[in-house]
Amino acid sequence: MSGLEDLYREIILDHYRSPRNRGELESPPAVRVEGFNPLCGDEIVVYIDVDDSASGDAAVVTDIRIGGQGCSISQSSASMMSAAVKGRSIGEIRDLTKSFKSMMSIHEEGLDAETEPQEDSAGAELKLGDLEALRGVVKFPVRIKCATLGWNTLQQGIDEALSS
Repeated sequence: MSGLEDLYREIILDHYRSPRNRGELESPPAVRVEGFNPLCGDEIVVYIDVDDSASGDAAVVTDIRIGGQGCSISQSSASMMSAAVKGRSIGEIRDLTKSFKSMMSIHEEGLDAETEPQEDSAGAELKLGDLEALRGVVKFPVRIKCATLGWNTLQQGIDEALSS
């Protein structure tokens, strides 16, 4: 096993054992949304507080909390997501989500461990930080839904926050 794979495994386990932003926010004013993966039983609850929903993509997620239960991939991905989006604008979060989901999509070059990942134009500008640790998930297509569950739930929460 390479040193990079060991580091990625440690990052995932750290976020699973000590999740960031775990808990609840008062709802309302925060938006509460639930995500569920019926294939494996993973559950994610996302609470987001947006500063000025009327400003659309310029609005900022001032606070986020996550809850739920599930496998180490779903829970650590949600933890990393919460740390990555807190304090960012909705527009920045949309770009980050696009980059993360692009990394999670199955491409032949992404499955080859010897090949350096190729970034698209949006990904070239965004650094994913700890989220890079989840890159290996694409080798196990059934686990991609685990890694993206929190992101899909967050998107649902953003849509609800902006429509209220």
